[in-house]
Amino acid sequence: MAAVSRDQALSLLAAANNHGDLAVKLSSLKQVRGILSSADPSLAAELFPYLVELQSSPESLVRKSLIETIEDIGLKAMEHSSILMPVLLAFLRDGDSGVAGKSIVCGTNFFCRVLEEITMQFRWHGKVERWLEELWTWMVRFKDAVFAIALEPGLVGTKLLALKFLETHVLLFTSDSNDFENFTKEGSKQTFNISWLSGGHPFLDPVSLTSEANRMLGTLMDLLQSACNLPGSVIITVVNWL
Repeated sequence: MAAVSRDQALSLLAAANNHGDLAVKLSSLKQVRGILSSADPSLAAELFPYLVELQSSPESLVRKSLIETIEDIGLKAMEHSSILMPVLLAFLRDGDSGVAGKSIVCGTNFFCRVLEEITMQFRWHGKVERWLEELWTWMVRFKDAVFAIALEPGLVGTKLLALKFLETHVLLFTSDSNDFENFTKEGSKQTFNISWLSGGHPFLDPVSLTSEANRMLGTLMDLLQSACNLPGSVIITVVNWL
């Protein structure tokens, strides 16, 4: 990032954080996203601490835009994105259901991407870098938090997105040998499947992950047994998936 772009981004971040006009805040944050998207990841990461400050914004639209920025920039600069993860987790409990829901969607995309990267990095290089291990630790925290949201009383819209994450989790960790055949072809962009770990991994235990997925599937079945206590949209979501 050129010095002028960095200074411009800092000025825009200040406006997004402090300006009295909501439209100016949103426009400034959108411009920051454009600048960081075209910047070198390591240089863009220098501004992540300033980006994080926006999590305390009183405007829900700013917080939603921040999540979009975190996903757009964080996935491009994954090596430096651990600093953004506490924001994502905090927003899961945001008082605005739209913010909480967007955080679940963003975190789900991160979860899948990090899982794929961990598997492929070990597959092709025989090791997993420390930054990726740290990012996976955040993904585990995200998973546990979303599981809790899915199973506890709460707003239906947020609960449905949490249940969608449960569905994704179960599918990721359900074996499919055909996926392993695709994975063995270097450069393949197939979605992760637990069969990719058949050759072993330093910290992803396929037996434990599959067991957890089976427990989650059992939990969803249990939800149907208590259908009379659930909103209709939740019941339909679980039934359609199962």
